[in-house]
Amino acid sequence: MNNTVAESSDTPWPVITEETAVPADSPWFSGHFPGNPILPGVAQLEMVAAAIARNSGKNLYVTRLGRVKFKALVHPDERLRIEARAEGETGAFVFSIHAGGREVCSGTMILSEKTAKTHDCN
Repeated sequence: MNNTVAESSDTPWPVITEETAVPADSPWFSGHFPGNPILPGVAQLEMVAAAIARNSGKNLYVTRLGRVKFKALVHPDERLRIEARAEGETGAFVFSIHAGGREVCSGTMILSEKTAKTHDCN
């Protein structure tokens, strides 16, 4: 993936913006679906969470998702623009992903910082 991270401070809470593309040989496309590969929704959500974590400099994990909508298919090598805006200091972010001028995914995501006591499933 090719990432460009920028932050805008012209709003009360910063807006995280990241542009990326997922190459056709990414494991995300393996078997999803032969002959017509599409990026799974879970991969899109992981990309949003990773962008927020990178920008925060913290080790974060998703604790809650809300109003998530997958609105269009994402194919290999499509240029994606991820935007996430913090909603106060609660750990909540409103996010969207755009590709080719269309919104492909949107919703809200709450993240928390991992601690020594946080259980990691990996």
